[in-house]
Amino acid sequence: MELVHQGKVRDVYADGGDLVLVASDRVSVYDVVLPTPIPGKGALLTALSLWWFERLADIVPSHVISAEDVPAEFAGRAVRVKRLDMVPVEAVVRGYLTGSGLAEYDKSGTVCGTALPAGLVDGSRLDAPLYTPTSKAAVGDHDLPMTYEETAGLLGAGLAARVRDLTLDLYRRGAEIALASGIIIADTKFEFGLDAEGALLLADEALTSDSSRFWDAAAWKPGQTQPSFDKQYVRDWAKSTGWTPDDAEAPEIPQDVAEATLARYIEAYELLTGRTWR
Repeated sequence: MELVHQGKVRDVYADGGDLVLVASDRVSVYDVVLPTPIPGKGALLTALSLWWFERLADIVPSHVISAEDVPAEFAGRAVRVKRLDMVPVEAVVRGYLTGSGLAEYDKSGTVCGTALPAGLVDGSRLDAPLYTPTSKAAVGDHDLPMTYEETAGLLGAGLAARVRDLTLDLYRRGAEIALASGIIIADTKFEFGLDAEGALLLADEALTSDSSRFWDAAAWKPGQTQPSFDKQYVRDWAKSTGWTPDDAEAPEIPQDVAEATLARYIEAYELLTGRTWR
């Protein structure tokens, strides 16, 4: 196989007419790949994405061909997928206000150009899920917020509307399923691509602890930091070291931080799927 692309977390290999998407154990924070892997994370991401792809397929099919027909060395963390013409937009959706959305709101009262009611705080639930797309930056660069109008200019009105509407539908379905398992999906992102026949498919990953903020529903309380089952733990640790994304070198992750992060990923997987992780 030929390595054709290396992303922050996933490596893409060409294999005949298909691609093989391999989830590594790398972890990125603020679009920067940290030097320390988290062993087992790639397999968890793959398993959870496959679980979600099945539950979202009636909304939009995924690019997955097979999770078994992959090289033995990548078994458990790779999927054979269709080649797609990827949509050059990160389809981000927010059901709750936090992170970069909160930072923008505190400055301007808006998120990606959409005005929100006054008085919201960290963790506030939004009246309706908000589509807040970003650019798709290369590894080492930062994704940048886009307005919906900018996505329409980039993709064309029809495709931009389709991506937005599917993103909102996927989030609503996922949020409903997750909440029944005690998890709030505060926000998440999806990627889409067009196949050879022009059909729009869900690609990359879906509703994982890497691509989403998973909060403990029982402990949710607006105005405070929410207990989570995602990589926010690593973000908070990295920030506590004084490191910023503009520094020349990213910090090594201590073993206890890596283990605690993996434990959160495992807990999210088990709560959502009802399955025991290995």
